[in-house]
Amino acid sequence: MSVWLPTTDETLIARAPVMFATGAAMRVKGMRWFRDTERNDIQSELVGWPGGPTYVARSTGDTAARNTVKGAAIAVGLTIMGILSSQAGSVGPGASDKGSDTSDDRADEVEDFPVMWAAPGTIARTLPWQMDPARSPAEQYRTHAVITDRRLIVVGFPYAKGNENLIADELLWETPRSTIERVELREFKIGNDAKIIFTDGSWCRVSGTVRERLTRYLIEPLDFIPLDSLTPAQRSTAESFASTQAPDAQLPLVKRNPCGCFRIEVLAPSRTNASFGHSGLNTVMDASGRELKLTEYHSEDFLT
Repeated sequence: MSVWLPTTDETLIARAPVMFATGAAMRVKGMRWFRDTERNDIQSELVGWPGGPTYVARSTGDTAARNTVKGAAIAVGLTIMGILSSQAGSVGPGASDKGSDTSDDRADEVEDFPVMWAAPGTIARTLPWQMDPARSPAEQYRTHAVITDRRLIVVGFPYAKGNENLIADELLWETPRSTIERVELREFKIGNDAKIIFTDGSWCRVSGTVRERLTRYLIEPLDFIPLDSLTPAQRSTAESFASTQAPDAQLPLVKRNPCGCFRIEVLAPSRTNASFGHSGLNTVMDASGRELKLTEYHSEDFLT
């Protein structure tokens, strides 16, 4: 394993899978476009990018036909589920609190699906082509976002199915955190997408299997509490938790939750997973420094 690590004066905060998103609305399903601010396709202008597919959005008629077939299939499925439910009483469609069937941005989610919006010379145009699933299939190559207190970084490595610990990182791209204006969570359909807007007005739409890990520390303030600002009991709990993790575990990151408890997170690079990045090892303590049992957590203590 050869995992990318920051410099000694830089703090590793999170690591998560990242790739350009994929259209979900019927007209643009399975597609993505790279656009300038006039909505022209710019993929042939992106420096160093190999050729990729050229997509054409489906016509309104084709979309209507597909939706009719899909609707009929759903109706049949619901009928079968209803029969099973009426007989067994324990079978029914699942529920999810993530994602939405209603788009609040039809121009960029239903009619078109840009994953890069960038005028010449802007930051989004420098993103690596390996993030495009059409040019770099996930079955062969993976890209992860690495977040530090200074930078957003994209690394990539060949993927060997069945060997989640085989990682040989290549640094593909980086930008200072100061160039990120904001991050917006996009809930349309599955709810795995996020829009990263840069200070020069360019943006990208990305997706990840663990979106919260990818976006949390690009959205939340980095208000970690220095260990020497904790009480002796709190610091002891934080350091003891870190010491029980992997030998390469970094110093614990401590944040105060709205309920008054403290979240302790520890990253150990050796625990990096090819498919899921690094989940972070975490626990919660109260103001006295006592580590809480899971049953004692407040709603604000759970990572979402």
